[in-house]
Amino acid sequence: MIEKLEFLIAVAKEKSFSRAAETCGVTQPTLSAGVKQLEDTLGVLLVNRSSRFHGLTAEGERVLEWAKRIVGDARAMRQEVRTLKEGLSGQLKIAVIPTALGIVSALTTPYREKHPGVRFSILSASSAEVLSMLDNLEIDAGITYLDNEPLGRVRAVPLCAERYRLLTFADNPLGDRDRVTWEEVARIDLCLLTPDMQNRRIVERLLRDAGAEPAPILESNSVILLFDHVKSGRWATILPEKLAKTLGVAAPLRAIPIVEPEAVHKIGLVAPLRDPVIPLVAALVAEAKKLADSRILGD
Repeated sequence: MIEKLEFLIAVAKEKSFSRAAETCGVTQPTLSAGVKQLEDTLGVLLVNRSSRFHGLTAEGERVLEWAKRIVGDARAMRQEVRTLKEGLSGQLKIAVIPTALGIVSALTTPYREKHPGVRFSILSASSAEVLSMLDNLEIDAGITYLDNEPLGRVRAVPLCAERYRLLTFADNPLGDRDRVTWEEVARIDLCLLTPDMQNRRIVERLLRDAGAEPAPILESNSVILLFDHVKSGRWATILPEKLAKTLGVAAPLRAIPIVEPEAVHKIGLVAPLRDPVIPLVAALVAEAKKLADSRILGD
């Protein structure tokens, strides 16, 4: 039954029987037969289909919610039993928004010291992708914004505050300033993250509030690419303060505080709202709480 529920979750996510089969590591006939057996067991049609996937039925959508809960609990049970026998081990999958990548090591390093049997898989993803992967059981936890857009039903632990800096060369426009306003930043050419990134949406709102319609001369989903362009001396961007420090800002490059208003957003760990908690995730949540209490990452 658990395997068939996993098939349904994969079909709903991939919207394709062939891709779902590949994800589950089975043949398409095996997956299709598994979904059909699940339908026969429950006595309802779960998937609208002919030769192709055409979405879930109303009953299928409801069963999908139960499937995620049951599969998540089954995985938690298996991991807890293994932990009782072998200690904490296995792979911990975490998805992180690009602007928060600079804080991840402050969480994973002490975790690894306490639990050397655990391996990490860290993915860079947009905030929407973080929540989607969490909901689809593709990751164990995520790091994202907590206070800007809806999170849904998750367990959240605040880690730090995100404040913004203008990254530019000292001889570029505004480059000689100790601080700048959003209104001033709105008047210069910028390279920014792509619109699918929540950081971009935050920055756009702040620029619009300052009276400008954002029109970046370059956009990318990679903060490394933005930073590399700024280092060339001809570009400017807006990045969080902690990320700028992680990337390394040295003269003649400058990271200038943006004020009026001094915008602040909370970054934190999100995990499934499930009891009992998977042991790997429970240890991560505990580490996140210690990190938040230590103030290592600041307010």
